[in-house]
Amino acid sequence: MSQFWLYFRLGLDHVLDWQAYDHVLFLVVLVASYGFTSWKRVLWLVTLFTLGHTLALFLSVYGIVKVATDYVEFLIPVTILATAIFDIATAGKKLKNTNYSLLYFTTIFFGLIHGLGFSSYFKMIAAGSDAKFWPLVEFALGIEIAQVIVVLAVMIVGFICQNIFNVSRRDWILVTASIVIGIILPILQESYQPL
Repeated sequence: MSQFWLYFRLGLDHVLDWQAYDHVLFLVVLVASYGFTSWKRVLWLVTLFTLGHTLALFLSVYGIVKVATDYVEFLIPVTILATAIFDIATAGKKLKNTNYSLLYFTTIFFGLIHGLGFSSYFKMIAAGSDAKFWPLVEFALGIEIAQVIVVLAVMIVGFICQNIFNVSRRDWILVTASIVIGIILPILQESYQPL
């Protein structure tokens, strides 16, 4: 049971670590355009991102996929920027017109990229363990719970802004995505240097 808490806590810390906030930034722009009435869709997006993240760790830990760290570190902010730009492009439009199959696929793919970014660290931690499968599952559960916490916080702030301070949904999305873009552009530039 102590091993479960070790990897579960590692998953929580991976998402909630304020020094490695790229995961949080991605979640913010992933769900900024949704409200509590869309909670099922939000849960699907978060879970699909976790599945992509976990699949990348699985493929990396078992040596099936090897990717140069510099490229992954560059692609992570690209995924955040792309999601923020998508938010800006679709702000104020009805979500009913969205191609959710493409959105779900993209979310899984972006999860793969983010998972590859953490794979070398996870391999180091799991190196002392004979079994790798259960630590991956325990880690994924920690990630999922942490992501739900972040998403819930984003949705609460969005609800407060839109329903108490009367910020329009469109403005909420535009401002949130713009702030994330302002944060991620220097990170993107820095991660481009080593390529």
